[in-house]
Amino acid sequence: MKPIIYQVFPRTFTNYNETRRRNGSREENGCGKFNEITAKALQAIRDLGATHVWYTGVIRHATAERNNPTITKGKAGSPYAITDYYDVDPDLAVDETKRMAEFESLIRRTHKAGLKVVMDFIPNHVAREYKSLCKPKGVRDLGETDNPSWAFSPLNNFYYLPGEDFSPQFECNYKESPARATGNDCFSAHPNEQDWYETVKLNYGVHYMGGGEKQFQPIPNTWYKMQDILHYWGRKGVDVFRVDMAEMVPVEFFEWVIASIRTFFPNIQFMGECYQPALYRRYLEAGFDYLYDKVGMYDYLRGVTSKNWPAEGITQRWQAVEEIRDKMVYFLENHDEQRIASGFFCGSGHCAEPAMTVAATLGTNPVLIYAGQELGETGMDVEGFSGMDGRTTIFDYWGIRSLQAWANHGKFDGKGLSEDQKDLREFYQRLLTVARDNKAVSEGKMYDLEYAQGENFNKHEQYAYLRKQDEEVLLFVMNFDDREVEVDVRIPEEAFAYLEQPEWVQASAVDLLTGNKYKQMSLCPTEIIHLTLPAWKSVILRFEETKKKKK
Repeated sequence: MKPIIYQVFPRTFTNYNETRRRNGSREENGCGKFNEITAKALQAIRDLGATHVWYTGVIRHATAERNNPTITKGKAGSPYAITDYYDVDPDLAVDETKRMAEFESLIRRTHKAGLKVVMDFIPNHVAREYKSLCKPKGVRDLGETDNPSWAFSPLNNFYYLPGEDFSPQFECNYKESPARATGNDCFSAHPNEQDWYETVKLNYGVHYMGGGEKQFQPIPNTWYKMQDILHYWGRKGVDVFRVDMAEMVPVEFFEWVIASIRTFFPNIQFMGECYQPALYRRYLEAGFDYLYDKVGMYDYLRGVTSKNWPAEGITQRWQAVEEIRDKMVYFLENHDEQRIASGFFCGSGHCAEPAMTVAATLGTNPVLIYAGQELGETGMDVEGFSGMDGRTTIFDYWGIRSLQAWANHGKFDGKGLSEDQKDLREFYQRLLTVARDNKAVSEGKMYDLEYAQGENFNKHEQYAYLRKQDEEVLLFVMNFDDREVEVDVRIPEEAFAYLEQPEWVQASAVDLLTGNKYKQMSLCPTEIIHLTLPAWKSVILRFEETKKKKK
């Protein structure tokens, strides 16, 4: 089954508080809870077309209340500044003393709903004030046995700057001596506000300050600590680890740890955040199941949608990773990226319908959507640490209007949605269900039709391809133009040969996105398929032969 990943940020996902005070506290602005992601919520996610739920921001991390606020981003803190790998965020629990039990219950509910659990693994860095309160008996804390007088040693978990005190380029009352390297490979005691100053980089045996020499024998101490952490969460029932900034951790570690973890959990999967195409194949060889396709397909689909880049260039993007394309995760939103409907992207969720159709159906590879994307969430609030940047904050306590309207205080019936939001969500539900359940999309071959189109097909604004599996034949045509167009689609003889598809002189078709029916059609290289496409819309035509071709 094609993975359809629905990303949930629990802090905002079920926060029904509508106060929304800038820089507001948890008490003022509220906070979502594990227990409020109910069976009804999970069924609604499943009905949308999802197969997986990625719970983001679960592990205990630094907050302004629990940690030094001068090295914490926002009141709620960055979910990627981990303070305890063996604990979950107390903010997300109804009863803080039972927070782990509440998360374990959520895992069970998710599985019962027929969904798999995706969870973050953040191996590159931890919060500056990392201290595990919940580590199992016998586990030594990160840095507990370090020798801070050594700038580098594979025995240390951190990198040190002996003789230098931590002194960032902004007002800060946090003391650290000697200073440690900052998470974004800043080997200086003086990080600035653009650095990941709230984190410290973990040491996997690479001597970055000594020319990048690798010391992996004996196996560095950090490798064993991370192995223990993955085992811990694997035993909780996590199905997939989304590995944060995988490219900043040596691939040799992943080669070792993934093989080790799979001896105990053979079905567990790893999805890596990686932005360097030159590294893709090496990380897949190391055991990763999937990698982000951010700098390829995401960037280009965004450019076609909002910058008038030519649609025909999509072909080059999938061809660049053709032999590993089934391993690349396509998306148009996640917590790092700007919302489609924001003023920084294209101002309307509907304008990305053709791009989303491509992302969801071009290949058998996974597709990711971010909660609220299907509702046209704009991300244009000024929440606190996060300003008006087109993103939904991950640093502040906040209530998301679109999600609140859909959830309707736990009913998850969408009664608070506008007609426009309902229409967009219906599009996502139809599209993702096709992507998940239709074998031509989840398993079949793809034939790119762009090169074969004639004068009545504007390759700058339209894009087309075929998908085929067994008797299922689907034609996808996307219109990236802001006006209604008439298009003639040509299917060359090579497509029939490649897909092993017989010619159908008389056929009918139905659009899987709208239900519209087309009775008089032909599926053969001597005929064209004439379509009318509204602005920013797509069609997915499923063909059926109505009369056998005469011999």
